[in-house]
Amino acid sequence: MSLPKTYLQMLSTVTEDGELRLELVEKEMPTPKPDQIILKVEATPINPSDHGVMFGWTDMSKASSSGSGNSTVLSAPVSSHGMKVMKGRLGQALPVGNEGAGTVVAAGDSDYAQSLLGKKIAAMGGGMYGQYRAVNAMMCLPLKEEHSAKDGASCFVNPLTALCFLETMRLEGHSAIVHTAAASNLGQMLNRICQADDVDIVNIVRRQEQVDLLKSMGAKYIVNSSDDSFMADLTDAIHTTGATLGFDATGGGKLASDILMAMEGAAARTPGAYSIYGSVAHKQVYLYGGLDTSPTLLTRGYGMAWGVGGWLLPNFLAKAGMDVAARLRTRVADELTTTFASHYTDEISLAEALDADVMMRYNAKKTGEKFLIRPNG
Repeated sequence: MSLPKTYLQMLSTVTEDGELRLELVEKEMPTPKPDQIILKVEATPINPSDHGVMFGWTDMSKASSSGSGNSTVLSAPVSSHGMKVMKGRLGQALPVGNEGAGTVVAAGDSDYAQSLLGKKIAAMGGGMYGQYRAVNAMMCLPLKEEHSAKDGASCFVNPLTALCFLETMRLEGHSAIVHTAAASNLGQMLNRICQADDVDIVNIVRRQEQVDLLKSMGAKYIVNSSDDSFMADLTDAIHTTGATLGFDATGGGKLASDILMAMEGAAARTPGAYSIYGSVAHKQVYLYGGLDTSPTLLTRGYGMAWGVGGWLLPNFLAKAGMDVAARLRTRVADELTTTFASHYTDEISLAEALDADVMMRYNAKKTGEKFLIRPNG
């Protein structure tokens, strides 16, 4: 196949004078190294994890667009605090997009790279908001013949994150989990996995319609953080399930602390010797997202056997090893249109993703709304 000499790539830059710029730049078509393939990107999702590189610590409510078509530029002013936080990336044009899927149109000389030529694959490796992408062949997941690029576009970040939550649970000796922002695309996948694997999960949501959605999926334990009875309901659900591990997508505020407090309250219901140091069982909450960018607040009323830490998918996979990663990727491929199916409310072009009005919609991260970019139309 004859490839074009250039292609369009979305880049995000924080300038020295305090402006965020998101734009499409023409790049030279790369020549694949022996262990690489060239992917024609046909579908790539906008995940909350992509927003970190796209926007960083920028108030996107002040964003505006200029130009038109492929010359559209999305820009926004960066506050003095944002400039301090993003000091390490000033002046750097960063490629955007964690994952995507499409067709392998060129390959390096290695046997495995050559075996992927002409096939539909999914990949994770950054820079997916572009028309083409050079990717290490070992980072590719071949799709089945019945699967489209749209089916495979979101088969890495959310599916592997959800699966690795359970791997973390087993590795650390827990038996049930608590999850926040639980009606999200990832949260729905996690519920399907927990039901299939017979694992209890306590779902924390913010609105009644999210409660109704999860109930319709068969979720058993759902608590609404907007209810006056939230802490009592959360403690009851944790006591029933025995959950001592939480994954918090919000990051900021006091939700992580509330989860630990409820875990301690649930543990106190089990008769045992009193200790000024609280319950013996270790209670752990991992922050894996930043939906709330305010400081994380901890009100220590849960003894001494607790922990709060960060959790990142690539770091966990590196720790778990290639065998675990291969096993999980095989499960994703086998259940791509069932357990790990993603549903999109909007499909947009690269240029449309730079329109300020469109950006305001996908940046809102509303439950039930998920955007898919079609880089090649």
